[in-house]
Amino acid sequence: MQAAKPNPYETDLDRNPANHAPLTPLTLIAWAADVYPQRTAVIHGARRQTWRETFERSVRLASALMAKGIGPGDTVAAMLSNTPEMLEAHFGVPMSGAVLNTLNTRLDAEAIAFMLDHGEARVLLTDREFSPTIEAALTLTQSRPLIIDIDDTEYSGPGQRLGEIDYESFIAGGDPAWAWQPPADEWQAISLNYTSGTTGNPKGVVTSHRGAYLNGICQILTWGMPRHATYLWTLPMFHCNGWCFPWTMAALAGVNVCLRKVDPVLIFNAIRQHKVSHYCGAPIVHNMLINAPAELRKGIDHPVSAMVAGAAPPAAMIEGMEAMGFDLTHTYGLSEVYGPAALCSKQDEWDQMDIAGRAERNSRQGVRFILQEGMTVMDPLTMTKVPADGQTMGEIMFRGNITMKGYLKNSKATQEAFAGGWFHSGDLAVLYPDGYAKIKDRSKDIIISGGENISSLEVEDVLYRHPAVLACAVVARPDEKWGETPCAFVETKEGSTVTEHDIIEHCRAHMARFKAPRAVIFGPVPKTSTGKIQKFMLRQRAKAATIIE
Repeated sequence: MQAAKPNPYETDLDRNPANHAPLTPLTLIAWAADVYPQRTAVIHGARRQTWRETFERSVRLASALMAKGIGPGDTVAAMLSNTPEMLEAHFGVPMSGAVLNTLNTRLDAEAIAFMLDHGEARVLLTDREFSPTIEAALTLTQSRPLIIDIDDTEYSGPGQRLGEIDYESFIAGGDPAWAWQPPADEWQAISLNYTSGTTGNPKGVVTSHRGAYLNGICQILTWGMPRHATYLWTLPMFHCNGWCFPWTMAALAGVNVCLRKVDPVLIFNAIRQHKVSHYCGAPIVHNMLINAPAELRKGIDHPVSAMVAGAAPPAAMIEGMEAMGFDLTHTYGLSEVYGPAALCSKQDEWDQMDIAGRAERNSRQGVRFILQEGMTVMDPLTMTKVPADGQTMGEIMFRGNITMKGYLKNSKATQEAFAGGWFHSGDLAVLYPDGYAKIKDRSKDIIISGGENISSLEVEDVLYRHPAVLACAVVARPDEKWGETPCAFVETKEGSTVTEHDIIEHCRAHMARFKAPRAVIFGPVPKTSTGKIQKFMLRQRAKAATIIE
């Protein structure tokens, strides 16, 4: 047998520090600080920071964490609003080698406590506004992390300091000239994000430096963002690391306009004053702007690009955005794919359609991002692509570099998610002849309210704690403001007396308020012969339900 011929392109042409470096978004802020040191990086009220200052503060944070023994394998949690400190954490924490766990500020103490314990957080950065939740959560945790308080000058509401040191004092002890190093391996974890899934205990999505770098750059390519773009933080940075935009804005040496609270007055004022060019948000954010008084929008005469993810944008939203002169891009994704990893890429011929036609096209989840290797709709049993007929149902699946490492400490869920060499989204969809996908149902019965996932099983678990509840089921009810809200169907025990108000208040007392049902319908819960609740029947009934504020 003839010996294999040596490959001349692999002989003496090895990787070395001069020709190969791990991909990490940390290099993006170093570049911005080197090339555009005096350009504004952050605007927060009266506060301004340049890219050099933001870089040095991030390095100080990393150095101070290292001095506390924080490094690879450790978790630093953050319970923060959209502030400069949250932006700095996206760079400073991974510079130390640790993993950043951004916590959803809308969650209740029990959920936060679970995440702190499951992620084994050694440090917690927390804003004074959320001290009541954090204080309650710390009474439930198995161990107490080092608490670093952030007292934002733009917040004047209630709250207290809980920790041993404040953020400014902590980073003052760090070295701005500390020689941080990129990770030796780009596969190293950079962030931990918890997703509710369909169980009471959320799953911890682990993402890598490589994936964060690629999706950070991909947002620029996907959206056609220019150098020095001005980005308004209407999207929470805690949500999928702000869809990777903290890293994107460093690559653009752009301006981060921070916003603690989503309010039409604040948003329009910021867009007008700072010439905001881009912002992201759930449908509720865009609807809020469309329905705001027209006088709030006066004086905005420059192009504004908006990105929406979550429920498909209805025709009224598209028409309203067009009337404001805002260009709307519809994207789709999950925490497991770093936020949006697919978009409804617009085609030139759509411009010739009427509003109904454009709305139909733009309501689809679309096609994969440029740097995501694969997205399609497949039969989850045979792992074959469904016919592109717009009718045959399958499951949306992804594969490629913009896909999570897996679920923390949950090998079973990881294996199930990656069965057949694809990531299974759990979203049921059809594929159209042009290759665009459109979701038809959610196989996991997740309710997306205001861009946040609500597990129907989690709500049902709370309902079953009420002494009058015999059987229950929770489904999504369409809502003009929130996209979807939970609707509960309750079958009561014989002889019990309970009102809709009683049920809702019971839920609000045992979970985050936004997760509680907004409507309750009493009566027998329909089941199959095997006892399985027929939720498809309940969804139709939920559409006519009356909500309680």
